Amino acid sequence: MEDSTYHRPVLATEVIELLAPRPGSLIVDATCGGGGHTETILAAGADVLALDQDPDAIEEATNKFAGFGGRITLRQTNFRYADKVLDELGIATIGGALLDLGVSSRQLENAERGFSMMRNGPLDMRMDPRSALTAADIVNNYSAEELTRLFRDLGEEPAGRRIASLIVKARKSAPFRETLPLARAIEKIIGRHGRRHPATQVFQALRMTVNDELGALADGLRILTDRLEPGARIAVITFHSLEDRMVKNFFRDHSREWIDRPEWPQPRRNRDYDLNLITSKPVAPGEEEQRVNPRSPYAKRREGAKIR
Repeated sequence: MEDSTYHRPVLATEVIELLAPRPGSLIVDATCGGGGHTETILAAGADVLALDQDPDAIEEATNKFAGFGGRITLRQTNFRYADKVLDELGIATIGGALLDLGVSSRQLENAERGFSMMRNGPLDMRMDPRSALTAADIVNNYSAEELTRLFRDLGEEPAGRRIASLIVKARKSAPFRETLPLARAIEKIIGRHGRRHPATQVFQALRMTVNDELGALADGLRILTDRLEPGARIAVITFHSLEDRMVKNFFRDHSREWIDRPEWPQPRRNRDYDLNLITSKPVAPGEEEQRVNPRSPYAKRREGAKIR
């Protein structure tokens, strides 16, 4: 397998500096992908627990890091189940955690995975092939109201209602089973404007639903933060406004020592207070990285450090 089909890791140098990996510590790379961040962490001397729900990514990383022996442990699983893996390994606390929520080029460009709008393939979109729900299930079974809400909320698609109506009408004569018929149907409704494919936001919404990406992120943030040892850091790189908003709110809610509400006679201690903010605002890649890495302009990075 060629690692070049995975995207270049975004903000790799800065993230590793902030995680401060050191010999003897264990960092959880919760979205291993092509192993770009894992490679840098290992080079800094720390051990790595690398997770990814995509079997292709785990196979790639297994081959790539075969020479590191016991310094790296790989598991095919969603990071929302990191606590189960840590329990199985007998690990109580970790020295840091990284979530890079970008989707790899290998996934997007492999027609058989069903993410592509340019190459025909089954309407699948499962990151983990063991999962039950596919994009075809959603497109062919959700009501017009459910599809509209999905396209608007997760895809932020203004034409969500028109697209949902077309899908419901068209599937009566022939269910959608492949990616290109769906992409072309959407293009007929909203037309071409610029370089971005008109079906991009709908495909994004379907992918996020199939893989429960926001639900997994909510679980993963909580679980990984709980496992951090005092002083250890968690870094999250997002590429979507809904993801960044969730991370922002989580870090805000976990970094306030006191909570005050109008109906309370006095402020109360925050039971979730366990993080210090390292970045109060999201950090974007610099101009040089944006020039050489086409995915980086969409990236935002936030970090927090465990205080107890």
